[in-house]
Amino acid sequence: MQTSFRIRTTGQGLYEFTRDAATWVGGQGTGLLTLMVRHTSASLLIQENADQDVQRDLKSYFGRLVPPATDPSMSYLRHTMEGPDDMPAHIKAAMMPVSLSIPVQGGQMQLGTWQGIYLFEHRDAPHTRQVAAHFSVDRL
Repeated sequence: MQTSFRIRTTGQGLYEFTRDAATWVGGQGTGLLTLMVRHTSASLLIQENADQDVQRDLKSYFGRLVPPATDPSMSYLRHTMEGPDDMPAHIKAAMMPVSLSIPVQGGQMQLGTWQGIYLFEHRDAPHTRQVAAHFSVDRL
């Protein structure tokens, strides 16, 4: 089975879509859910979903690690035609996962108690991102 999740972003940050994925695999049996973001300036993460400070701190950390192209430390960047956030977004996406594999048992994703699935948007402007999903059912 395959589908695609559309995630609207309002700029850099983490956007949880755990419930959408859980609803889609719900009742489908046991198998493996594979997710892949279809963009080169966004990532996918499994991360804590109980405390919003985790998402804010991750955004801040990666913003300091890879600042915009206007920062003097990034003066070596050549790909700047699409704005000062574009090449840094590609760098961040190269550092983080763009696909995830999640075991599913009895129609439920086997995430930990405080784990959620996030799209990590690395661009400043709003976007509509697509995450391709594939669910392989065990046929044992």
